Amino acid sequence: MNPKVSVIIPAYNTEAYIAKAIKSALEQTLKDIEVIMVDDGSSDKTVEVAKSFTDQRLKIVNQQNLGVSAARNRALKAAQGEWIAVLDSDDWYDPERLEKLVLLADETNADMIADDLYLIKDGATSPWSTLIEESGEHIDKILQIDIVSFVETDVYGKPGLHLGLSKPIFKRKFLIQHGILYDETVSIAEDFWLDMKCLINGARFFLVPKPYYFYRSRPGSLVYKSPLLRLNQYCKATNSFMQQEVVKNNPALMRALSYNLAVYKKNLAYSQVVEPIKQGKWLNALTQMRKNPSFFYDFLSRFNNIIKRRIQYYMMGNKSVFDISYNLQRKRKTSN
Repeated sequence: MNPKVSVIIPAYNTEAYIAKAIKSALEQTLKDIEVIMVDDGSSDKTVEVAKSFTDQRLKIVNQQNLGVSAARNRALKAAQGEWIAVLDSDDWYDPERLEKLVLLADETNADMIADDLYLIKDGATSPWSTLIEESGEHIDKILQIDIVSFVETDVYGKPGLHLGLSKPIFKRKFLIQHGILYDETVSIAEDFWLDMKCLINGARFFLVPKPYYFYRSRPGSLVYKSPLLRLNQYCKATNSFMQQEVVKNNPALMRALSYNLAVYKKNLAYSQVVEPIKQGKWLNALTQMRKNPSFFYDFLSRFNNIIKRRIQYYMMGNKSVFDISYNLQRKRKTSN
């Protein structure tokens, strides 16, 4: 008999975190599960740590280093559960998470359902906030999310729910029926685009305003990669999605995506100047300034925040001013 939930864990060089992730999955109050960890060619002891678990519900799959999306797809193809739950290898679940979400998914006839996220810094003993709290939104009941609001509330650098960071559980039958897999050309924000594929195919998506997922922010994770890489991928993925006929036939969605794309491009133009400056490549920076004359206006609009962060980092010793938690806090303050 197939398990109720397949928990899929892509892992790459996370020997310090993988045990906590696997343990949190195996210790769920919902026992009818399988856990599939796909090691994406780790060079550390990630696999060795995983193999120390003797629970027969844990399956370990090895592949060469192909990226997080390829690892997730490998796990999806191996999964047998009625529901698919994604768990990043440096995050963990509350013990009741799967039991609560599956029950609510059945009650709402959901195709995908997400909870709030606890936001916790690496090394901290308790979360500093939650995703919904930082959005500034007041949500006190289960909320259905449509594709337009999903896009409109997840704008780069702007306040909003940012549900692209959430970790829904998915009805596996729905994913199979519509041939939905992760885009293996995307290694950052891959969750956002999988959610978009589901929503454009009519998925019923619900948000539960209670946190059961612990989202760890740490140096070295993909969210800390160069903004140039992130923004180039965002632009490419958005352009690709906008070429679909079903998207073109939805004017509200096209407007939302067009706005997002404009924001990505503006930030990309800014980063194309700033990144070479950080690297001491002044000629490259000057070339990009000539190509992007709007850089100077954009720089002036950000100047106060830049100075504040530098003061906090260098003079006050606040080493977190450039991490994801600081940015979420700043977004919320901007919206107040």
